[in-house]
Order: sequence, then C-alpha cells, then structure tokens
Amino acid sequence: MKRKATQRTGKKDADHPVIQKGKLQLNNPHIQSGEEDVLYHIALGNKSHDLPSLFHDVKFVCMGGSPNRMKQFAEYLVSALQVNVPSGMGLTNIACGSDRYVLYKVGPVLSVSHGMGVPSLSILFHEIVKLLHHAGCSDVTFFRLGTSGGLGIEPGSLVITEQALDGLLRPYIEVATLGKTVQHPSRLDPDLAQDLLKLAQTDPECQGHSTYFSKTMCTLDFYEGQARLDGAFCDYQAEDKMAFLRKVHSSGVANIEMESLCFASYCHRAGVRGAVVCVTLLDRLKGDQITTPHEVLEEWQRRPQKLVASYIKRYLSGKNAT
Repeated sequence: MKRKATQRTGKKDADHPVIQKGKLQLNNPHIQSGEEDVLYHIALGNKSHDLPSLFHDVKFVCMGGSPNRMKQFAEYLVSALQVNVPSGMGLTNIACGSDRYVLYKVGPVLSVSHGMGVPSLSILFHEIVKLLHHAGCSDVTFFRLGTSGGLGIEPGSLVITEQALDGLLRPYIEVATLGKTVQHPSRLDPDLAQDLLKLAQTDPECQGHSTYFSKTMCTLDFYEGQARLDGAFCDYQAEDKMAFLRKVHSSGVANIEMESLCFASYCHRAGVRGAVVCVTLLDRLKGDQITTPHEVLEEWQRRPQKLVASYIKRYLSGKNAT
C-alpha cells in the first residue's frame, strides 16, 4: 500500500474546500424564479415529481461512466448495505424517461452514470445538485468511481485522486462563459481522501492490490489528448509521446482519465465533499491498448466500488470510516 509524498501550500483553504453544512444551497438565484425546474436529462422536475419525498434522505452520490457498471454497483449496494427490496420487485432506473443517464436509489445512496468526458459529466452534475437542493438534502458526499490509464504503476491498482489537473497540468478547469474564459479551481476534500486511503489499508474487502494517493490528469480526448499512438490521427512520434508521459509522471500524476477535473471543480463550487477513486487498466508507459481479458477487467472495475461501499457502510453503521 503506497502513499505518494506531496508538498503542501501551507494555506488551509487551498487544501480544505469550504463545505456547506445543512441543506444544500444553489449558487444560482434564477432557479427560484422559474415556474418549474425541469431536470431534462434525468427526466425529473421539481413540480412534476415529489422530489423531497423521493430523495430527501440521500447522503451519498456515486457517479461512474458506464450505465451497466452503475447498475451493478447499485445491486452490490443492496447486499452490502442490507437494503430490503420488496418481494417481486427489483431496482428501478429512475431516469428511465431519458436515454442519457441511469439513476438508481439504494437507501440513502444514488448510483448514477455520467457518460464519458467532461461535457457529459457536467450536465449530469448540474442536474443532480439541483435535484438534491429541491429534495432538501443536506451534508451529501460525492464519489466518482472510474477507470483510468496508469503511469508507472501496476494495472489493477487503485488511485485516490489528490488533485485533478488538466492536459496542461493546470489545477483548474476552463469554461467558455458569455464569450469569456472562466477558470474554476479543482479541489477535492483531502480528509475524505485520507479516510479512503486508510480504509483501503485496513478493510479485508479492499486488499490484494496497491492503492495510491496521487494526482490525476484529466484530458478532453482519449487518443491525442492522452498521447496515444493508436488513434485515427497522430501528428507526433513515439519519442514525443514517451517524453510527455514521463514529464506528466514526474509531476506526481499516477493516472489519466477524462472526468476528474470537472468533478473536482464542481464539488468545490457546490460546497460538497468529493473524492475520485479509479482503477488503472494498463500502464501507459508500457503501451496504449487494453489487452487484459474481459473477466479480469470486470474484477478490477469492482475495486473502486468495494472501497466506496465499505466507506458508506461504515458511515451508516455509525462507525468511524477508518
């Protein structure tokens, strides 16, 4: 079990985002002025649905890219949290009125898919935060459970993100708003990350692989943005790729994916605790393509789920998460 040493700025608010206490508030006064807030991409609304009745008890939101994976996670939570599902009934995709995302509720946990990439996650995050606000939820913790490419670590390892960086290794996301570029810092809750790291070291369900606490690079593209040589287009040489990946690795980055920057930035803007836990499917310093057998990948992809489920289970049981 490994933890990468990191340098701290010495400024408390740089390491510890301001977390809202009590009911989740929106930083958008325009929401209250409309007749109905339609959450279009998850097929819900604050007038068409009784959101407080349906979601008031939500304490955790778990996001992942794949609809099937987040359904599997919801099914895993039913067993892990010992949630009683009425006889003859199964889990229901609450967002079934839309074909964009899936949304399952297991007790106080939402398991939702966010698709692939920053734009897709951004849409879902906006609507989930509004859903929680309309439902009157308080003190909600967010997790992103994902897959990634590793840098210098064994495939199948877990990476708990210390800080999300963009493709230029900058700790913020840039958004074009009203014709101007706006920068939003990417900050995750360091205490939550440390709780997860300690739990990975002690929980028998989470043993058998390495876990790292390191930086994550988030790109806007799977191929050229991640310095792959196997895309339809490539305007650089193999030595350029390796020089770039070594530079990224030497900056403290242990993995590369496509959503953490937006997730971290939006958690910070919403004032919610957030953590990113990804499994690595290959070592990008050794290749570009994923050739591991499907059944092995399936087992690896359950590793972030087990860690986060264990944290939630301990929290709900009243135990210290670590």
